[in-house]
Amino acid sequence: MATTHVFEVSGMHCGSCALLIDDALEDLPGVLSTQTAVKQGRATVVLDPSRSSPDDVVRAIEELGYQASLMS
Repeated sequence: MATTHVFEVSGMHCGSCALLIDDALEDLPGVLSTQTAVKQGRATVVLDPSRSSPDDVVRAIEELGYQASLMS
């Protein structure tokens, strides 16, 4: 069963930042959808928990140079 997680993301400055994050997250196994909003400083990710974890999402965002933490 898929789960939805919201992550706080800091360091984004424009829509290109959000697109970069979404592209990276879409490459993770088990990510079913992702939507990153610069103005809200959030990424909403739907995951298949048997394939990826929230920690994997945080790690992928941080590898891009942004700060991320799980909100819910």
